[in-house]
Amino acid sequence: MSKHVIPDQMTEVVITQPGGPEVLEPRAALVPAPLDNEVLVRVEAAGVNRPDVMQRMGEYPMPPGVNPTPGLEIAGEVIAVGAQVTSFAVGDKVCGLTEGGGYAEYCVLPASQTLPIPAGVRAIGAAAIPETFFTVWANVFGIGRATKGDTMLVHGGTSGIGSTALMLAKEFGIRTITTDDGPDKCKAALEIGAQIAVDFREHDFVEAVRDWTKGDGVDVILDIVGGAYLERNLTSLARDGRLLSIGYLGGEVAPQVNLLAIALKRATLTGSTMRSRTSHEKAVIAADLRAKVWPALAAGRCLPVVHEVFPLARAVDAHRMMESGTHVGKIVLDVTA
Repeated sequence: MSKHVIPDQMTEVVITQPGGPEVLEPRAALVPAPLDNEVLVRVEAAGVNRPDVMQRMGEYPMPPGVNPTPGLEIAGEVIAVGAQVTSFAVGDKVCGLTEGGGYAEYCVLPASQTLPIPAGVRAIGAAAIPETFFTVWANVFGIGRATKGDTMLVHGGTSGIGSTALMLAKEFGIRTITTDDGPDKCKAALEIGAQIAVDFREHDFVEAVRDWTKGDGVDVILDIVGGAYLERNLTSLARDGRLLSIGYLGGEVAPQVNLLAIALKRATLTGSTMRSRTSHEKAVIAADLRAKVWPALAAGRCLPVVHEVFPLARAVDAHRMMESGTHVGKIVLDVTA
């Protein structure tokens, strides 16, 4: 059992005002106490994700009551549990999806969104799991109903979300084609698990999808681009295809939508964010991941690709790297460094 003494204060990295990476600043804060259904974790590592960047820029609406300190995923050691928590004990090594507050030395999170660190995985790798695995599982396998034998187009296959989607697709027998920026990233996407990687600056992904599927189109599209790709995504869908919109790097608005194209393909267009889901919905996703994905992680498969690790004090540099788009996979903060 852990003998860690809980201090009164900790260091966290906060957003001082909407803006660029430079608005992130370390500050002293009180260590939070867990509510009845929460665990308090001494954070060893925290994942950095695109929603953190959007929140920092003032472009990611936050539900009422959410911790404004950034950080959606952490890994570390449980040092206190709420009165109603029976699933975890002090000393357990865990990772989980937070309600904010991950860029800190200590963080509380709902026990239902907490998972044991998979066997053989260290904290740095474990911190890179929750946000993207929750998101991909809920969208691709939940809303998107992807099953063995399906085909899927993943935009941005070397991003945190994209690399997770490629690995899980491979694990569950789904063939993938991905769009990426340049030959190096295309090569990385193939190594991660894609069957085809398209350099979107040099080639038309619609044509590549048509050739790869022999004109049928793909069953599922996981899209982080948004409005700029809507028309071409619809063209690339198979009949009864599902377009899953989870990012809007190319704009939130599509000026013209061909409703007839949707009807003729019986296409399903959906969008979602993880942060707006209820605690119950997140708990269901966590349980599903533990049952169906955690065995693969423990066996050394589907492990997150960690591109670079920064100390917590250098969260500014981690955000600069995220915005540069040069990374492959995940960026992680080492909170113990």
